[in-house]
Amino acid sequence: MSRIRIPFSIAAFAVLATPFWAAFCARPAAAQTPQTPASQPAAAEPALPKGLKTPGVARPLSDIKSTEIYSVAGTPDWKVMTKDAVWVTSARANHVVQLLPGTGKTGLIEEIAKPCSGLAYGWGSVWVPSCGAKMLVRVDETTGKSTAEIPADPANSEGGIAVGDGAVWLVAKPSTLLRVDPVSNSIAARLDLPSQSEDPFFADGFVWITSFGHNALLKVDPKAMKLVATIPVGPKPRFLTAGAGSVWTLNQGDGTVSRVDIKTGNVAATIDCGLPGEGGEITFGAGSVWATLFNIPLTQIDPATNKPVKQWAGKGGDGLQFGFGSLWLSNFAQQTVWRISPDQK
Repeated sequence: MSRIRIPFSIAAFAVLATPFWAAFCARPAAAQTPQTPASQPAAAEPALPKGLKTPGVARPLSDIKSTEIYSVAGTPDWKVMTKDAVWVTSARANHVVQLLPGTGKTGLIEEIAKPCSGLAYGWGSVWVPSCGAKMLVRVDETTGKSTAEIPADPANSEGGIAVGDGAVWLVAKPSTLLRVDPVSNSIAARLDLPSQSEDPFFADGFVWITSFGHNALLKVDPKAMKLVATIPVGPKPRFLTAGAGSVWTLNQGDGTVSRVDIKTGNVAATIDCGLPGEGGEITFGAGSVWATLFNIPLTQIDPATNKPVKQWAGKGGDGLQFGFGSLWLSNFAQQTVWRISPDQK
């Protein structure tokens, strides 16, 4: 997932430009309509990452055959699967949008102030962290309407959110893991984490959290609300997923993927994928690990060999999830979401 940070060296400019940004952020929110949102100016293109040059692995994006393409105004990014739909955030347009699989069309739209830090699904609702409102917003999957707002300021726009053990999990500022009760729509428990530990994922009965600032993967017992393991992984781990008996971290520091045995906590492999830098995402599906980054939209890793077997480069990418037998790729700057078969030649 991409996020823009303002360097300290241009802080003075940011102050002078405050009236402009205030006017920009105050723009009217997108209208709530079941029609495909109107197009907006595309987001700026980031610098090209290095990628892989391995013969037989590297290939152009034009080789990918998508089965459906959805137009989403703003900056389509995070996604989650519900029982019959895909929901995607668009922070630039201040809304979340329902995609209707099999149609290429959008459905419900709900206005959310700068949705960020992932999406989760559970209890008939889509759970949306809002960096604009500093809330966790609960959206009814049937009506598309917000039904609850829980005070929770996401720790990082590149953070995450998870569901498991009868709760919703989100890391709030500065680095506090929140256990949210979906019955009362309130915070049931808190756990302070090491600094810059911001992305939770629930797997094998535990909450796993990447610690970007400490080059580690944290393992939390959800019932005891206790940190039970700290596992060194690659530099600046950000996004994570689980599958094939492992937790996988996408390391923004050097573009590697770390594979951690979910039972022993041992690092089983460090895989060079050529995906360094901000943004991106990682997911598991159809027996493979899949990663994305700006302009390297899709990388496939074979868990049997711990090697990248295919990598497609070209303009697009940044958000990726697996569901309904397909990969769902957000093309942040191109304002589209692609549905892709995992069986790409």
